[in-house]
Amino acid sequence: MLIVYSLLGLSILLNGFFWRQWRKKDQSFAIRNNQTPSRPEQVGDFYDKYNDKFLKTYGEVIQAFRTTDVTKLLDYQIEAIGLEKGQRVLDAGCGVCGPAIYFAQQAEVEVEAVTVSEEQVQQAQQRIQAAGLAEKVRVQKGDYHQLKNYFPADHFDAVYFLESFGHSYDHALAIASTWEVLKPGGVLYLKDLFRKIAVLPEHEAKIDHEIGRINTAYRYNIADLYQVLHALRKQGFIISQMKTIDLKLEDFENLTISNDFQELTGIAVIENWEEYVFPVDFFEIKCFKPWYDIGLGNSRYFLQNLYHMKIWGREQGEL
Repeated sequence: MLIVYSLLGLSILLNGFFWRQWRKKDQSFAIRNNQTPSRPEQVGDFYDKYNDKFLKTYGEVIQAFRTTDVTKLLDYQIEAIGLEKGQRVLDAGCGVCGPAIYFAQQAEVEVEAVTVSEEQVQQAQQRIQAAGLAEKVRVQKGDYHQLKNYFPADHFDAVYFLESFGHSYDHALAIASTWEVLKPGGVLYLKDLFRKIAVLPEHEAKIDHEIGRINTAYRYNIADLYQVLHALRKQGFIISQMKTIDLKLEDFENLTISNDFQELTGIAVIENWEEYVFPVDFFEIKCFKPWYDIGLGNSRYFLQNLYHMKIWGREQGEL
C-alpha cells in the first residue's frame, strides 16, 4: 500500500512538473514575440479601415478557410453547429452578417449578431434590410467578452465564432462570456486558426515569426489549441468534438484568397516563399453547456448526474 501511495505521489509531482514546464513554454512564446493582444477598439478600427477591401476580396463571408462556392462552407457549418428551425443563436464577431443572413434563410434560426466595427454594423444592417430579415437577424456593435451586457442569462441555443475567436485579447474571458448567455444544453462552436506545433526544431522560430506578423497585421491573437481546450473544460463545457474542418478537397479554396487580400492591401505579404513555414492549423471545436448546475452535485461526474436526472427523474437539488 505504501508503494502505491508513493507511486501516486510521484505521478502527481511529475504531472505538476510537466504542466509547469508547458506553461513556461507557452508564456515564453508570448515573451519571444513581445506582443500585447489588440483590444476590441483596435480590432474595430482595423475593420472600419479595411472593410471595403475585405468585401472586395472575401465578399460577405470573411473566412480564410473556405470553399470556392461559399454556400458549401455555410451548409457545412449549419450541420456542424447543429442549427435547427426556431433556435435563437448568437454570431460572435459577425462581420457584415453574411453567415447570419444565410443561416436565417436556410436553417430558419433567429440570429443576434455582434461586431466591434461600426462600419460592419452599418453594412450588415443594409444587407439584413435588403434580405427582408429585420425580424430574424439583429446586429449591434458590441464586445463579445462582455455578452452579459447585451443579452440575458441562459438566452441562446448556440453561440458560434467563425474565425473571429482569434481577435480575442483574452480567450478564457471570451469563453466565460459565452457561458453566461448560453442555455443549459446550449452549443458553443469555434472555427479558427491555432498555432502550429513545429515538427522540426528549425521551424519553431519561423512559426513564431509568422504568427507575430499575423497578430500584428490583423489585430489577431492566434490561440494555442491546448490552452483553449483547457479553458473550455475549466469553465465547465463538455467538449463533444475537436477536429479538422472536413471540407471536400475538390471544394476547398486552398487559402489563395488570403494571398489576394495581402496583395491588395500590402498587409502581411509573405517575405520569402522559399523560407516560409505555414504557421497555423485550422480546427473546429464543438462543446455544450451541461444541463445541470455543478454546484448541486459536484461529487459526481457529469454522466452520473445526467443518469440520475434522466433515468430516475431526479431534480438538480436531489443530486
